[in-house]
Order: sequence, then structure tokens, then C-alpha cells
Amino acid sequence: MRRGRLAVESAALGLASAGLLCWASTALVGSFRDQDLPDRYWQPVPLRTDTAGFIAFLVAAVGLVTSEYLRLRRRRQAVPRPPAGSPATLVLALAETVAVLATGLFVYLSLNALVHPETLPLHITHLLPWPAEATVRVEALLLCACSAAVWRYLRARYSWAPPLAGPGAAVTGAAVPGAAAPGPDFRSPGSGPLPPPRTIGDREY
Repeated sequence: MRRGRLAVESAALGLASAGLLCWASTALVGSFRDQDLPDRYWQPVPLRTDTAGFIAFLVAAVGLVTSEYLRLRRRRQAVPRPPAGSPATLVLALAETVAVLATGLFVYLSLNALVHPETLPLHITHLLPWPAEATVRVEALLLCACSAAVWRYLRARYSWAPPLAGPGAAVTGAAVPGAAAPGPDFRSPGSGPLPPPRTIGDREY
């Protein structure tokens, strides 16, 4: 497996996830507060809300097509994967946790921007002098992109299931004591189509 190609697939999925979230937030503004569409999506960047949503939609479309194409190509090649170690397991657990929490935080702050946008310049909590709600919303969006990319990369790079090697894994074709030997017409499951029936009675089976 080429790590560079897998990294591109993971990054494309991360961008697509962030693009979908960003577009969804701007779509909510357009549905319920269309008068706020000319405002900036994030104050430090001179970009209108509706323009940001349009760009995010294009990014999501390109990212999803690229990621899905590379994923299907990787699955078609069916390259064996090495088992995951403790560091990779820990990073995957962190990525999954960050993805869930960052998505929830982004949805919450997007609803705040929809219901009462006057609180966006205020601090996210009174316990800290920074950052503002609008800044945390963008940071949560970036965390969603990064965590989705890391999740896809680690899931595809390593094997997370134990091998299916066991006492019954290699008995295909082996002789079983006390059992009759398979006839010439015997076919193991998945080995191919059965031969056509020779008699009318065979057709019942």
C-alpha cells in the first residue's frame, strides 16, 4: 500500500467532512436568517457567509469523489495490512473522540450563530479570557477535518481484527476421520458453480 496515496485519500475525506459541516451551517443561516448571509462567516477573514457556503460545498464534492475513488481502488487491490500497535490504537481512539466532540461543539456554536449571533464575539466561557465563540467554531471545524483524516488513514493502514487462523481455518479439503471421501462432483463453498444435473431427480436439489 502506498502511504502517499492513502494520505491523499485521508486528507480528502477530512476536507469533505469539514466542507459538509460548513455548508450545512451556512444553509441553516440561509433558511432562517437570510439577512445575515452578507455578513462575514468568520470576522478575521473577509468572506461572506453565502460565499463560504458555496466554496465549502465545492470542496465537499471534490473531496468526497476523490476519497471514495481512492478507497474503492484500495479495496480492489486488497493489500494485506500490518497489525496496529499501541501508539496507533491510542491515536485512533483520540481521533474518534475528537471527531465526536468537535462535531457536537460545531453544531452547538452554529445554532448559537443562528439564534443569537450577537454572542459570537464573546468568550466561549467565563473561566477563560479567550477564545471567542466564532473562533472556537472555526477551530472545531478544523479539528473535524483533521480527526476524520487521521481516522481514515489509521483504519486503512492497519488491521484491527485478529487473524482468522484457528483449528478450523485450514480444514478445507482435509480428510475427517469417519467421514466418507468427497465424490468427483463435490465442490467446496465459494469454489465455483456446481455442474449441471445429469438426471431429472438431480434437478430437485
